[in-house]
Order: sequence, then structure tokens, then C-alpha cells
Amino acid sequence: MRKGIYEQIIEAVLADSNKPLTANEIWEIAVKKKLTKGVNPKAKTPWSSLSAKLSIEINKDKGETKLRKTSDSPAKYYMIKRGSSSKSKVKFKPSTIKSADKITLPNMTTVRKRWHERELHHLLVTFAHYNTHFKAHVKTIMHEASRKEMKGSNEWLHPDLVGVYFPFMDYEKEVVEVQRELRVSSIKLFSFEMKKDISISTLRQYYFQAVSNSSWANEGYLVTYTIDDDPLLMDEIRRLNNAFGIGVIKLDACNILNSQILFPAKINNEIDWNTVNRMADVNKDFSQFIKDISEDIKIGKVKSKYDRLMSPEEIEAFSKEKGIIK
Repeated sequence: MRKGIYEQIIEAVLADSNKPLTANEIWEIAVKKKLTKGVNPKAKTPWSSLSAKLSIEINKDKGETKLRKTSDSPAKYYMIKRGSSSKSKVKFKPSTIKSADKITLPNMTTVRKRWHERELHHLLVTFAHYNTHFKAHVKTIMHEASRKEMKGSNEWLHPDLVGVYFPFMDYEKEVVEVQRELRVSSIKLFSFEMKKDISISTLRQYYFQAVSNSSWANEGYLVTYTIDDDPLLMDEIRRLNNAFGIGVIKLDACNILNSQILFPAKINNEIDWNTVNRMADVNKDFSQFIKDISEDIKIGKVKSKYDRLMSPEEIEAFSKEKGIIK
């Protein structure tokens, strides 16, 4: 059976590589080597299609594919060279790599694998600010800043980040004043629960954690860096999204502006102020966030300190430095 164009690209690039590559890296090399002529020119994100093909190939029986995955965050792939076997050339099991700080592959360069989930906060801060849906100022909520109470009482109470959209960023001063007089507010509050990756085995726990700590806001989101390209997973997220309203965002460290809202959040016209009060009472970061919003609304400009905003170029450099991307 003749191989498809993406299979040809994967085989051609990886067969000539001496180190594991991400889907984006495979695509970039294919473009440089002019291997992409057979790709549909109307495809807007062909690297996503290539990533999907990688996921399909990696899930085949080991006897049917020479493709192997070395990591999940981000996912990197290599190909067993002709005439070699996985037993003789590969001295590790992919499932054991997650906890490793560094791995050394035969004839491959050393790759750093450990980075902290909170480093993704910088990516979300930038995406949520520049994305036209949010236009938000975002703040990290440190769970350790919460007042110690009975064990379990604050579990799944705090989101990882919260954000605010101010109408004076878009509306004229007179319009904002009329809204105030009419007791109409265009301010929006957002809540974000961050995860490094989502799979079918972790989805329900992560999703209901976001339901618990983010449903109070106008919009609540579960945010991830990697997500399995599994139709069953997408169907389950869609079902949960329809039932509970928490949206899902996928971050792109290579180009943060290409990050996607995979599933939009249900818009709550009313904020759950009882939950807001509870969080402000037990967590000083969240309490300061509420105070900052109040002060900025009074003066009609953003003067409070939210998480530092990076440019898209800074985000790419930061992600490479931390090992999120190569």
C-alpha cells in the first residue's frame, strides 16, 4: 500500500535524524528539505495533521511500526534504523522517562526533560492578554499562600490562575460611565486550571478539579500544554463541556499566539460571589487580586501588578531555556 504524504515526511525526516524530534521540528525540517509538496496547499495547520499521524503510528503494534516515542511533554519521536532492533539499540522504556531529569540515547544528544508546571503560567499570561477573546490581565494564585485549615477543606478550591478583562481597554470613558450609571458591567473574570498534559486516563480528575475551582467565574478553563490526539478523548471532553461548561485551552510554546481554545467555556452572566468571598478569605493572592481589580476600576486604568507579560518572542526563548521546547 502506498504511504500517505505525512507518513513519507515522517519516515524521511526521522530516518535521517540522530535525535528525537517533535512534530513541529519534523515539519520544519520537511519544509527546509522541500518534502511538503504533496501536502494539501489549503491545509491551515499541516503540522497538526502530521502530529495526528504520529499519534496513529505510535499506537500501532511495535511489529508494525519502527516509530518510537521518547517523551510526552513535549512528545518527541525517533525511528529505529533499518537492521537494528529495539532490544539492541534502545536501552530505556518510554514509560520510565517522565521522571528522568536527563536521558541519553544511543548516538543521540542529551535532552533535558524536567520542567515545572508553573512555568506554563507565563505562556497562558501572554496568550490570554493578546487573544481577542480574553484581552485579560492574569495573576497566579499560589496555593501555599492559603490559610491552613482542616485538611481537605480547601482542596480544589483555588484555580492556578485568574484573569480580568477591563471594559475601559476598549470602550470610551463616557460609555464606561454610562454603564456604571445603568449598573451594567462589561468586566469579565476568568479562572484557569493548569496541567502539563491531558490523556483519557487523567481527563475526568482534571476536568472536575476545574469544575470545582473555576465555575465561579464568568468563564472557567482547563489549560494544557499537550493533549492526546484521541477521538474518544475529544468526544468525552465535548460531553463534559456540554454538561458542565468548563472550556479547554491548548498552549503552543513554539508560537504562543497559535494556542487554541479547543472548547469554549460556557459564559456565566453572574459570578458566584460566595465562592469569591471564600477564596479571598483564605488566600492572600486572590484577596489582592480582588483589591487590585477594585483599584483599577476606580481610576479607569491598569496600575496594579499582575503576572509579568512577555512578548511572543520572549515566550519562545523562555520555553527553550526551560526545556519546554528544544
